[in-house]
Amino acid sequence: MKLLITGAQGMTGRDLRKVAEAQGHEVWPTDIASLRHDPEDWLDITSPDDLRQAVDRFRPDAIFHLGALTDVDACERDPEETWRVNAMGTENVALICHEKKIPLLYVSTGSVFSGDKPTPYHEWDRPEPVSVYSRSKYAGEEAVRRWVPEHFIVRAGWMFGGGAEDKKFVAKMIEIARTKGVLRAVDDKFGSPTYTRDFSERCLEIFTTGRYGTYHGANEGWCTRFEMAQAVVEYAGVDDCRVEACSSAEFPLSAHRPRLEALDNMRSRLIGLPPMRPWRVALKDYIAATFA
Repeated sequence: MKLLITGAQGMTGRDLRKVAEAQGHEVWPTDIASLRHDPEDWLDITSPDDLRQAVDRFRPDAIFHLGALTDVDACERDPEETWRVNAMGTENVALICHEKKIPLLYVSTGSVFSGDKPTPYHEWDRPEPVSVYSRSKYAGEEAVRRWVPEHFIVRAGWMFGGGAEDKKFVAKMIEIARTKGVLRAVDDKFGSPTYTRDFSERCLEIFTTGRYGTYHGANEGWCTRFEMAQAVVEYAGVDDCRVEACSSAEFPLSAHRPRLEALDNMRSRLIGLPPMRPWRVALKDYIAATFA
């Protein structure tokens, strides 16, 4: 399969490329950031002409659309740019897929829900996004459903990965744990930690089913940020750091986060796909491979 990936320089995009190529697919990884690496891979999803030229050149069998602004607080501070990239950019991708009759897999987020539910959200729960970021991503979902009959929407959990380039939660927790005696993490936000490599494998697995629709793609289980931080410190082998629970009120942020972003992969289960491995197993493997 010839696969065009947008947002391929992100941590999930890098793993998706590796997994897809390992499975024998021909991949063209594109990103607006790629101009710094290879001008041939540069693609601005906010430009319909750029998208059309890329599709006409590569003639992909499918597009996996990961390109987005993902800094939740930066999105809150600049809503117009967020809507331009996440909503209109996704609509541009959906329209070219509609025009060329190309299947589309769109990566969305578990934060499209309000967070008020006491248990993990499944695919038939009603989205009620509460931030600029999550509203723009849900608008992308709506554009995909409107324009592309042959679509897959896969919502991601709390993503971790990135290897040596990791600058997100896991890397930050390990850095703090190794340099300070105390690490504080919130215990009033819940989610499903998800390894980018496992998520990438699940996206390709979902695509091969031909069962179009909306899916959740999270590693099994859910926890608080505090519990995840505890696991990170344990698996990194840091024995002289104490992890303390605290309220999210101690870390005021620009964007509101749902209390619960945990995901239930119900649709995958109902069509017979095997469970994704538990988040603790995936996290332990990732840390051993990256931070040993």
